[in-house]
Amino acid sequence: MVTVNNRRSWSSAALLSCSIQLISIVSTSCFSWSPLNHRQHTQFATLKPSSLQPYYSNSGGYEWKLNVASGDIATTTREKLETLATIANDALTEHGSDIFKSFKARVAVMSQSADEDTQQDALRLGLVAAENIRKEDELVASLPFYDTDGSGLALAPHLATKLVYKDKLPEGYDGWTGDAGLLAMLLLNEMARLNVDGSKGIDLPTRKDGIPSLMSAWVTSLPSPEEMSNLHPLMWDEDDQEVLQSSSTKKIYRIMDDIEDDSSWLDENAWSLDRETFPETIKLQIGDSIEERQCFSTEGFRYAVSLVRSRSFFVDGSLRLLPYLDYANHDDFDSFELVGGGIGMLWGSAKGALLKSGKSLREGDEVCISYGPKGGADYLLDHGFVPPMCKASSTGGAVTSELTFEVDDTDRFRDDKLDILEYETYDLAPMEPSQVFDVTGGRPDPAMYQFLRLAKLGGKDAFLLESIFRKEVWGFMSVPVSEDNERAAVTAVIDACENALKEMDEIIDEEGSALSPKLQLCALVRGSERQALERTLEYVTQEAEALDLKEYYQERRLKDLGLDSDWSPEDDDVSFGGTRVPGGADYDW
Repeated sequence: MVTVNNRRSWSSAALLSCSIQLISIVSTSCFSWSPLNHRQHTQFATLKPSSLQPYYSNSGGYEWKLNVASGDIATTTREKLETLATIANDALTEHGSDIFKSFKARVAVMSQSADEDTQQDALRLGLVAAENIRKEDELVASLPFYDTDGSGLALAPHLATKLVYKDKLPEGYDGWTGDAGLLAMLLLNEMARLNVDGSKGIDLPTRKDGIPSLMSAWVTSLPSPEEMSNLHPLMWDEDDQEVLQSSSTKKIYRIMDDIEDDSSWLDENAWSLDRETFPETIKLQIGDSIEERQCFSTEGFRYAVSLVRSRSFFVDGSLRLLPYLDYANHDDFDSFELVGGGIGMLWGSAKGALLKSGKSLREGDEVCISYGPKGGADYLLDHGFVPPMCKASSTGGAVTSELTFEVDDTDRFRDDKLDILEYETYDLAPMEPSQVFDVTGGRPDPAMYQFLRLAKLGGKDAFLLESIFRKEVWGFMSVPVSEDNERAAVTAVIDACENALKEMDEIIDEEGSALSPKLQLCALVRGSERQALERTLEYVTQEAEALDLKEYYQERRLKDLGLDSDWSPEDDDVSFGGTRVPGGADYDW
């Protein structure tokens, strides 16, 4: 429900909130596959989700744009963006020095495509250099973490369990959604604290002067659930999610199930027990209007997780939300990921996130970062777009797919195998009975074969599961065990690839020719993964035809014992480890 106030003169606070809100265009509204775009937000009070339309750019690939008419409307849109960018920059100037130790960027309006026919219809806000960046790897912005007390802007998962929800969650709480779920809980709490009918949630963490204003502006700039329903797969309708489920081996339903399980547990054990603190809905002041949004509920949690997945970064060993740095766009080329490092402070040095330029920039050039090496499905499920490097091509690109394998529940040796996976694999990260592996179209991951050899171990090879071999058996699995075992492992990969391709073929047959923007994204992911699966299938099929050429455990063991060659009477000079001669031992009885 949206209540609109028709006053023609806005208060400075409302205008400021709306302006910061518009900065989020940088992050989600204009999803694209050009190097200069990613997940830009649209937070216009007058812009409806249906006005987001795709077009095919000259750079190759569908891009999202603001579908505004030419002429007066386009001019009005640019003027509005320029005004709001100015107000946003004034706000950052006023409060930015309270937290940012370096910020050589400003907000500006720019076109998102080199296509002359669409430039006027593709306006957006972005971070641009506020001064000349003279060299690659130069620091553009830095944000301290303040991990101990959370008094800064950055949000980290441990703040949920150790500070904000310390008295609400059991010790050692670990939800199915992992760190993304903990960050989502923190985000919901920040939203609840801004409730216009009185602050809700838990009034933690306590922040330094000036930072609450920056946090408030950032939270209210986030795209609404309605906008995210067009921008992020977790918020898509069921029909589109079903297509994506069949278009990728990375299953969206797994993520949805994790979200539902965690939200159900939280509702039963925390939220529903104290609705005064954890209301199902809240009201936020968004610009000059008040919007009611789901908060501590299943829908609210799903919305928060979608925001976290689209805006978080793994920096300095932890997944984090980094307000304002997260406005930076993705670029496949000439860009760096956000990194952790020391930030000079008055009292010394503190840990924080560093945004560095991937190339020299002149004042006014856009500042971009990389979201890291991921496959197309990961980019879509995290950020809602597929970059050029992840699209299928003759050169392969960064195409990748996932294959999942597990120890069969009916395996008579299952308990022994689970014991080996838990205690004899990796001390810091024991393996689970179900494992997911990436395939890119070449030689499969050796770790995948190692797991499959153990999972398929049986018959005459089962003696390796005896306790005498317990400490060595995992190492044995790193190389072929027997031809039968190797055939079972290779066949498992072939079957997994063929089943995934068959599922994709079925969805292609059902789609038809006219695809919606969401289905176009699914098609991009599907094309990329098909390429990875087909190449992997070709490689493994050839491998299956040459199993007799591999060396197996029996041959290796005979070599170790010196029993790998035929004996002849002429071999009378034998050293230790060589061929044995019957009666040739010189024992002193």
